Amino acid sequence: MNNEKNKLQSALDEILATYQKGFSEKVYSEENDDHDLLMDVYGITPLLKRENRQYWGRELGMCWQRLVVEVCRQTRADFGPALRIGADEPCDLTVGNLAIDTKYRVGSGDSGTLKKFKAYGPTLAEKGFTPVLLIVREDNLGAAITACNAGGWTVTTGQQTFDYLLKLTGFDVKAFLQQRAQAFPVAR
Repeated sequence: MNNEKNKLQSALDEILATYQKGFSEKVYSEENDDHDLLMDVYGITPLLKRENRQYWGRELGMCWQRLVVEVCRQTRADFGPALRIGADEPCDLTVGNLAIDTKYRVGSGDSGTLKKFKAYGPTLAEKGFTPVLLIVREDNLGAAITACNAGGWTVTTGQQTFDYLLKLTGFDVKAFLQQRAQAFPVAR
């Protein structure tokens, strides 16, 4: 069991290191003083993040997705990859009958995404899946969360998300990220 945990932690550290390199090389040019565990891992300050919120949101979101996928891949025998419906992927992974999508944050600029959540929830349910949305941040737009709920998604944010993952996988992602605060600093 310890060897499996070390293998998982090594794989997750590799994902974090990959993003560290990309963050350190990124040059760009925008207000929010909130921070979260992923920002802490990289030592990303709210000031740095304000330089380009869209960039950081997109990249931290992809990092979050890859971390969740890897945790589930290594801890769940019933793990499955993202589902495809036409040209779209309505979720990032499956675990048994759960269709799980991950988001760093859901904000007001995501109207197209919100329409997809409303449409994909019922589609996934028709295929026998329970749609689940795991969001890192808690400063999401209320209307966005309402739209996701209306689409039939089980929505978790912040601590609820980490609790959900712990129960689902037996791996404490929050503790893992807390242990890595400042471990992959962005050097610019």
